[in-house]
Amino acid sequence: MAVMRLLVLGGTHHVGRAVVEEAVARGDQVTTLTRGVSGPSAPGAMSLHADRTDPAALRAALGGATWDAVIDTWSGAPRVVLDSAGLLAGRAGHYGYVSSRSVYQWPPAIGLDESGPVVTGDPGSEDGADYAAAKRGGELAAIEAFGADRTVLARAGLILGPYEGVGRMPWWLRRIERGGDVLAPGPADLKLQYIDCRDLARWLLHAADEGISGPFNTVSQPGHATMASLLAAAVDATGSDARLVWVEPEVILAAGIAPWTELPVWLPPDGEEFGLHTGNVDAAYSTGLTCRPVEETVADTWAWLQAEGDPSTPAGRSRHGLDPEREREVLAGLAR
Repeated sequence: MAVMRLLVLGGTHHVGRAVVEEAVARGDQVTTLTRGVSGPSAPGAMSLHADRTDPAALRAALGGATWDAVIDTWSGAPRVVLDSAGLLAGRAGHYGYVSSRSVYQWPPAIGLDESGPVVTGDPGSEDGADYAAAKRGGELAAIEAFGADRTVLARAGLILGPYEGVGRMPWWLRRIERGGDVLAPGPADLKLQYIDCRDLARWLLHAADEGISGPFNTVSQPGHATMASLLAAAVDATGSDARLVWVEPEVILAAGIAPWTELPVWLPPDGEEFGLHTGNVDAAYSTGLTCRPVEETVADTWAWLQAEGDPSTPAGRSRHGLDPEREREVLAGLAR
């Protein structure tokens, strides 16, 4: 495989960091563009610094260099993607945009594939507050600049693995580390759909190598893991004496506990949002997407937490996880 000259817009945490590490490990020539405030890029990458919201600073930082491919992890105002992609359209052959399955109209249908209806997005919008509209606008911005035949849209869903700043898997690991009775949201065999950031990174690089274009639901097959296998992996990784107490969805919802945020990853199987765990991923798998075992994802996330400490909550996001007192109340109610 020829060495690729890769520009990563981002590159210091989660998917961006995973892309950089994977590309460097392959022997690619990697350049990152970041603000320089979220930490250093992976060793082996050339670091450029600029605030992407400032077009003049962006132009100055990129200079006249060219690349074979660009991977963009931006999640804010679509206009920033439009500026970046527009500047690079004549200087790179491929644009990989890390999008989201949130671009589909709500609620997501069971088994939804890439032909599903999407929300309205504006590639020139300065507004990044509406996540779904911003990601759709980012998709349109990338296509407007590079053309559909040179753009791949990775519509990721739940992203786990090392470097996860959102804090879903880190919360579960820290809760299970504390031990004792742990409220485990049932049913235990609930099928999950997610992707390890490193598997997403590997697929993005493969898409750049092969010139793959178009939108793809880039997550695992539904049921790649279950709530039971995920939490059992966390018990094993931490070496905890925690005891998983499985609680039915009806009890959790009656207690006013919020799925996904207070109990990260979990969604009630009869809820309208459960389509997030049932998307059709045939297209991505047909192009070579593979997903590692959940045990590896969880163990490596735990190793990262031990090495680098808990991530800080990203600006504008609330912390994930259930208040200990509320957990005790629900578990005490089961014992009555």
